[in-house]
Formats: sequence, C-alpha cells, structure tokens
Amino acid sequence: MTVSQKIYEAVCAAILDGGQVNVNLNEASALTGSGSNIGGQILFDDSFDELRLANPFRIGARQVPCNNSDMMFVAKLGNSANATNPWGYTFTPNTGSPNTATSIWQLPVRTLVAQLPIRTAVYNDINNLPTTIIDDKVLEFSQLEGESMAINDDQAGSTTTSTGATSGLRGLDSYVTAGASAFGTSGSAITNGIHSIATVSFGGVTPTYNKIVDIANALPAQYWTLPGTAWHMRPQMIQTLRQLKDSQNLPLFLEIGEADGAAVGNVFGWPVIANSYLSAAFPIYLANWPRFLTIGDYPQMTVQVMDQTAPGFVTLFAEKRVVSSVRDPFSGVRASAA
Repeated sequence: MTVSQKIYEAVCAAILDGGQVNVNLNEASALTGSGSNIGGQILFDDSFDELRLANPFRIGARQVPCNNSDMMFVAKLGNSANATNPWGYTFTPNTGSPNTATSIWQLPVRTLVAQLPIRTAVYNDINNLPTTIIDDKVLEFSQLEGESMAINDDQAGSTTTSTGATSGLRGLDSYVTAGASAFGTSGSAITNGIHSIATVSFGGVTPTYNKIVDIANALPAQYWTLPGTAWHMRPQMIQTLRQLKDSQNLPLFLEIGEADGAAVGNVFGWPVIANSYLSAAFPIYLANWPRFLTIGDYPQMTVQVMDQTAPGFVTLFAEKRVVSSVRDPFSGVRASAA
C-alpha cells in the first residue's frame, strides 16, 4: 500500500469515527537493501530466439517469381553450324548436321506450412514475443527449404521424410553421380529432368590437396570467371581442409592476403560458403550458382494470427511456396565422400 493510500484511509476513518487516528508511514521493505524482491520490481528483457542458418543457396542462386502451380525448364541442345566444316561463305540448304533440339522438365511448386498455438496471456505479456515468433518462423522456413534443396529425394516417399520426400523439393544429392555432367530425360513427368552431375570421389578417405584440385578441374573453364562462382562446403569439411599441412607443417590452403591464417575463406580464387545443410555424402559443391541452381518463389509468404481457435489460445499460421531445380548441370561439380 502506498503512502498516499494510507493517509487517505486514515482521514476517512477520522471523519467517520470522530477520533484521533495514527498513520504508520514505515516502508514494508528496506530501501537500502539489495537483492531479489528487495526495493524493486522485475524487469522483463525482450524475448529472442536462437539464430538459425538462413538458406545459403540463396546467396548465389538464380531467383525468379513463380505465380503458378508448376515451373517448366527448357534447355537448348546441340549446334547450329555445320559439324563437317562451318567455314566459308557457301552453304547448301536443308543439308548438314546442326543437331539442334530442346530438353524440358517440369516441377511442381511445393508448400511449406506451420501452425503454432500460443496462450493469449503469454502472447500479450512477454515483451517482443509476437515479433520474435514471426522472425523465427521466417528463418525456420529458410532452414527447412535449405535442407530440402540439399538432401531431399522427391522420387521416394520414405528415405527423406523430414525434408519433404515426394512432397518436398528436388535436392542436389538426388541428382545422378557421373564422370561428366548431362541433362536428364526430357518430358513433363516428375521422373524427368534428373540430371547427371560431374562428381569427384574421395574414396572414403580424408580428402587431399590434389582431390580439391581435381574438383576445380572438373568445372569447365567457361564458368571460372563468371560472377557467382563459389564453393559450398559443410563446416566439418572446411575444418578438415584447415588441418591439411605441407611437409613444413604449414597450412596448404592459406590464401595470399588472408590474415586469419588458413581460414579457407577462399580456395583457388573462389569464395567458400559454409553450408550446414549439405550432407556428409556430398560435402562439397563448386558451381556458378546463378546458372547452376534456380529457385522459384511464390511472391508472397502468408503469416496469419487467428484468434480464439481454442479458448485462451491464438494460433499462428504460416505458409510458403517454392520450387527449385538444377538448371545447367554443366555449371556445377561436386565431391563424393565414398
């Protein structure tokens, strides 16, 4: 009870009773003390969430709007010049071997959804909680799509259930391992467009310097100088490369100008992006990402709070639609642990 309330009640009692009333103005707590519940109140700091790794593939991948239910990719194949001898001014109509064609594949737009019931008392009382929940939900969706883009198998319903399986994206690991890249079969079925990606094998042992060189050599030279060419590596693989030493016990991947000492922030002139969503089976990708991977996004992400879906609760609903595909299989290579 405050001092003003004590005085007010004493005055009222004196008027009613007509007698003398003594007012005790001593504080209930020691103002000179310190500690829990002494001379103060509880201050609630703003709520926060554990930081998630936003989808690293979006750093360099080609991103386009997709307002439709499906996205079709069309690749032009072959040459237009005469394969026998294209030089000179003369030509013969309707003869030669231009071997020009197209390859197509079509993928459905996939949907990520989440719902979260929240007690209204908690939702209203904790500082910054609504903003924290929504910010974390956006990052959680980015995490989930990154995992699906890396390892999901859209051809099987049981092997990659947590990343979507047949309802998820076509993960990079699900593409065919090959000595040289090639387009997948042409058509609009879900089994079309599974390309072959040039793959260098580590043979089940710790990678050597020469194996990293082999990966770089597997990427065709026309992609070397393009903007967006970069490595994606698992953090564990980055640490492994940091530990590679020469005969003088010096780090092999210390780039000129790197003051932090073999940080593997740059290998052979291409930046290294740490990507926790890559699998142990394929821990390294080197690609010109604007040509290699395309991400199609529905322009809007739905976030809605629905009141009183159950007594004392509100429900947060979120939905995001996205599709992704390797577009140019020749513009990327990878490493296989096996």
